[in-house]
Amino acid sequence: MRILLAEDDSVLADGLTRSLRQSGYAIDCVGNGQEADTALATQEFDLLILDLGLPKLSGLEVLRRLRARESRLPVLILTAADSIEQRVNGLDLGADDYMAKPFALSELEARVRALTRRGAGGGGTIVKHGPLSYDQVGRSAYINEQMLDLSARELGLLEILLARSGRLVSKEQLVDHLCEWGEEVSNNAIEVYVHRLRKKIETGGIRIATVRGLGYCLEKFAEPAK
Repeated sequence: MRILLAEDDSVLADGLTRSLRQSGYAIDCVGNGQEADTALATQEFDLLILDLGLPKLSGLEVLRRLRARESRLPVLILTAADSIEQRVNGLDLGADDYMAKPFALSELEARVRALTRRGAGGGGTIVKHGPLSYDQVGRSAYINEQMLDLSARELGLLEILLARSGRLVSKEQLVDHLCEWGEEVSNNAIEVYVHRLRKKIETGGIRIATVRGLGYCLEKFAEPAK
């Protein structure tokens, strides 16, 4: 899951970034509203964590522009504890949830899990692919009920391949999904992540096909003939 964090308080932004990355999320962090609006208009994210008190362009204006583009991206707004009017305005403009500062990181992470689950399609949190089960909330994968030891990058790779099972996913799409704002993931690194993931899931008969020069495809699972 890729999250855009728009927060101008560098200490808070650093703390949130570290905490969410440790939970396995890819975090892109921007410090003003103009950067947030540009990122949202040009990149794909699974969640926006939006401070309303941003410089250059207010958080409310960032939210208004996002919804004007008919984006349904889940939005969690951060506000000062006494800014009830801002909270109301944010919810009226289409925010999905809010948290008043200061807040507990554990509660924010729980709300992030709930919003990303909702953005991924609502109720079901378990994606199944043959003997493979992937828990979207807990971000854990199992084959025949045995948990797989996957890195955050491997989990991110598995997420996008599962979401597009049976379809080609280009290297460029994988790079875009795995990289963070201002950082790069090389094509060679993608090949390494695919190789590692392959070794861990092919024991269950699950195949990642390479389409040479184009990308990868998680093949539809064929149940063995009885």
